Amino acid sequence: MALLITEKCINCDMCEPECPNQAIAMDAAIYQIDPARCTECVGHYDEPTCQSVCPINHTIISDPLWQESNDALWDKFVRLHP
Repeated sequence: MALLITEKCINCDMCEPECPNQAIAMDAAIYQIDPARCTECVGHYDEPTCQSVCPINHTIISDPLWQESNDALWDKFVRLHP
């Protein structure tokens, strides 16, 4: 599944440069994650880097509206990085 940045985001700018898929961008008020580009860092790292660098706990969570298996995340990684 893709990740989601909640309203707890303080716009600290830590997550955006860490995303290897360029899935994070500033929206009108807070950063947003493009679920079509988010692989939860599958293919790059053992865990999502955006979550590990975020200074506010539970700000970046699994998106309940975008459910994907690890195989689907891997397939997306392969499409994004041929």
